[in-house]
Amino acid sequence: MLINNSKKIVIKLGSSTVIDSKGKFKTKWVDSLITDIKKYKGNSNVVIVSSGAIALGQSYLKIKKKKIKLEMSQAIASVGQIHLASEFQKLFDKHKFKTGQILITPDDTEQRRRALNVRRTFENLFKLKAIPIVNENDTTATSEIKYGDNDRLAARVAQIIGADTLIIFSDIDGLYDNTDNKKKLISLVDNLNQDIYDLAGKNLNLYGSGGMITKLEAAKICINSGCHMFIANGKNKNPISRMMKEKIYTCFKPRISTLDARKKWIISSLSSNAKIYIDSGAAKALFNGKSLLPAGIIKVLGKFNKGENILIVDEKENNLARGLSSFSSDEINKIKGLQSSQIKNVLGYSSKSEIIHKDDMVRL
Repeated sequence: MLINNSKKIVIKLGSSTVIDSKGKFKTKWVDSLITDIKKYKGNSNVVIVSSGAIALGQSYLKIKKKKIKLEMSQAIASVGQIHLASEFQKLFDKHKFKTGQILITPDDTEQRRRALNVRRTFENLFKLKAIPIVNENDTTATSEIKYGDNDRLAARVAQIIGADTLIIFSDIDGLYDNTDNKKKLISLVDNLNQDIYDLAGKNLNLYGSGGMITKLEAAKICINSGCHMFIANGKNKNPISRMMKEKIYTCFKPRISTLDARKKWIISSLSSNAKIYIDSGAAKALFNGKSLLPAGIIKVLGKFNKGENILIVDEKENNLARGLSSFSSDEINKIKGLQSSQIKNVLGYSSKSEIIHKDDMVRL
């Protein structure tokens, strides 16, 4: 199996995987996972992305409410995160592994400079032979700036560190095909198309803040980054051994990518829902490897600042490319449809001639 040949492996654990129904940390299960890691790790670097801080915090504080206001959940996460990290540290220490903690917000992965800082932290932890324990920083994240689930966070981490494999342990064996009322586990997905998304919509027995759709979004990031992704069951002890021996999982096979690290980061963006609509002439130019100029822009949807990662679509809403805009949405609205030579006169100051330069763009 691929895990034997992986240099960097990310393992994502959902809340229900590490926290039981009583709000207690699943010590025996996590111990069995670490036993597996020790068995199969070899010379590879391993990262754990784990949910569970809020659930553990609620248990410790004896709070049983299901609906909690955001500001209170942030405080509960603060309490729970200490306990979560402590539980992991005790078990990894038992197996002679060092650990480090990294708490991440979307700004840390969606801003290029900060993403590079995150990567350097991981690289230095690997040099120290430590296993990073990662979670979203729920103590400061708001509803507007949250991943919302750790599936996409794990995929973004996998992309940033250049991982070969991401394993998502959940409470199901993988993606099922329920067509014709026959429940069949799909072992390999090599084309993440609409048919696969339609199947995900039928997998409704899901959990936590994520779901099968978020796992497919994570798979899309991995596929574009050259990283294999597995969905497997985390209910049973020694989950990696079960994967290896019984071959029960769904594997998402990546594309052969020729993109450099920076363009992999661009194509995997989670940040902006804004769009730039372009005409057929501009679409043809992009297809031929050209930059996006103001003349081909029809309209802008959403507000964004200079430097943000924007989706480029044609008039029929087909996704054409992603790129870093050299202008804000307000500026583009003033110069759309104009020739590059007219930009200075309209805006009143000198600027680049390209809305998105080809070096800052990835075709989809």
